[in-house]
Amino acid sequence: MTRKLGGGKLVIATHNAGKLKEISALLAPYGLDCISAGALGLPEPAETGTTFVENALIKAEAAAKASGLPALADDSGLSVAALDGKPGVYTADWAQRQWFEGEPGRDWYMAMGKVEGCLQALGPDAARDAWFSCVLAIAWPDGENTVYEGRVDGTLTWPPRGEMGFGYDPVFVPTGSELTFAEIAPGEKHKVSHRADAFAKLVADQFGS
Repeated sequence: MTRKLGGGKLVIATHNAGKLKEISALLAPYGLDCISAGALGLPEPAETGTTFVENALIKAEAAAKASGLPALADDSGLSVAALDGKPGVYTADWAQRQWFEGEPGRDWYMAMGKVEGCLQALGPDAARDAWFSCVLAIAWPDGENTVYEGRVDGTLTWPPRGEMGFGYDPVFVPTGSELTFAEIAPGEKHKVSHRADAFAKLVADQFGS
C-alpha cells in the first residue's frame, strides 16, 4: 500500500522559484505547505543517474534526509526516437553553453538546433517521433519513497514556433494537435503535458478515495 502524504510541510526539491510556484499551485488544494530546498539552504545534489527515475529520487531523498521532512522532486526531459532516446536525462545539458559558445548558461535555441542537426544528419526520411517524460518522486526521511511517471508523445518540427513555452516547447507538437507546446496557452498545455500526467497519477494515488 502506498504511503500517503499528510498535511503540513512538504519540501519541493528545487532552487527554481518558478518550479516551486507551479508545483505549489498544483498541490494547494490538498493542505500541503510547500517550501523549496533553496529556501531551506539545502545543497543541490549531483544528478548522477542515468534515468529520470534515478535523478528524481536522488533529489527527493537528499532533500528529505537533509530537512527531516517529506520531499517531492521532479525530473523531466525530451527523448527522440531516432536518436536512441537522446537527449533524455541530458536534456538540460544540451542547452548548456560550452566555453566557446558564449557566456555561461543555458541556450535553448542552441539545444533545439543540436537536436535538429542530429536529425538532419540522419537524412530527410529520419523519423521525427519524440516524447516528453516527467517523473515525480516523493521521499520520506526514513528512506521510503514512491514515484509517478508521466509522458506525452508527439513529433518534432523545424523551425521553432511560438513564444509561450520554454525549453524545447517551440519544436514539439503533441499528438492530436497542429500547434507546438509554445503555441498552446499555458492553461491548455497543463491539461495535456507530461507533468500534468504525472501529477494526475500522484493526486489519484495520494489523495484519492
